[in-house]
Amino acid sequence: MKKILTGIQPTGVITFGNYIGAIKQMVKYQDEYESYIFIADLHSITIPQDPKELSKNIRSLIALYIACGIDPDKNVIFLQSENEYHANISWMLECNTYFGELSRMTQFKDKSKKHANFSAGLFTYPVLMASDILAYDVDYVPVGIDQKQHVEIARDIAIRFNKKFGDTFNIPDVLINDDGAKIMDLVDPTKKMSKSGENPKGIIRLLDDISEIRKKIMGATTDSEMCVKYDEVNKPGISNLITIYASVTGKSIPDIENEFLNANYGAFKKAVADVVCSLISKIQDRYNELINSEELDRVLDNGIVKARVIAKAKYLDMKNKMGLKR
Repeated sequence: MKKILTGIQPTGVITFGNYIGAIKQMVKYQDEYESYIFIADLHSITIPQDPKELSKNIRSLIALYIACGIDPDKNVIFLQSENEYHANISWMLECNTYFGELSRMTQFKDKSKKHANFSAGLFTYPVLMASDILAYDVDYVPVGIDQKQHVEIARDIAIRFNKKFGDTFNIPDVLINDDGAKIMDLVDPTKKMSKSGENPKGIIRLLDDISEIRKKIMGATTDSEMCVKYDEVNKPGISNLITIYASVTGKSIPDIENEFLNANYGAFKKAVADVVCSLISKIQDRYNELINSEELDRVLDNGIVKARVIAKAKYLDMKNKMGLKR
């Protein structure tokens, strides 16, 4: 079975758009690949973090992903910071990475503009990301287009290391997900739903109060035509609600249009709210069971034991090949 690895940053919140566009695909992948999922807490500290908030977010994120269907029996789930070999591998890779390569990274350019006194970690974190990937000899890394460059530099570093020191790393490929539906902002349906969205009324967070989620959907932007028809250009609001309904129910867009052929927007919004609130209620129920439970700790304890064995073997192989021995 092919291997796949996903890193998740423990910052911000998880939106319904994240669930539909990414987490549902991870649930699908866990049945198709040998899957490794780690919380990228070391990556998160490349910019300033409140320690208490970060610790809270780490636990919350793991509980939420499991509540959304990530199965600990089908994934190796662990904290990046608990696996000391990631940072050790990263240093050896940094010493085989060129300054020019890192200075061309698009995300570094963007983030360094926002943080005048940016850290060295912000500059070198693509190498830590490369160590995350290469330590496990994975075949694929599922990423969005904005992260593709990081997998590409990991490939370049791995190829260079292999040429210098012998066959050491598998060369991974990106896995761009085209299946996940794009969920748009409820207030401005021309923009993607984002946790950094300007208007909180346009964003559904998975841990929002259920009554608040219903209120947001019922207040979603539509149009004056009063026709439930998919048309992204002329009816972006209704099209977004149709996408949401289709994503939750599994129904096709033509079937949804036929189902609500004579319905007004109020009735359609209520139907959308019903299925979304039902789904998120189940996620929240499972989340609340997990968040302060020993089960969550058992998942992480089991995951780090498995991950550390694999990463240690890779670290020792690299160390030996580079001459770091007595």
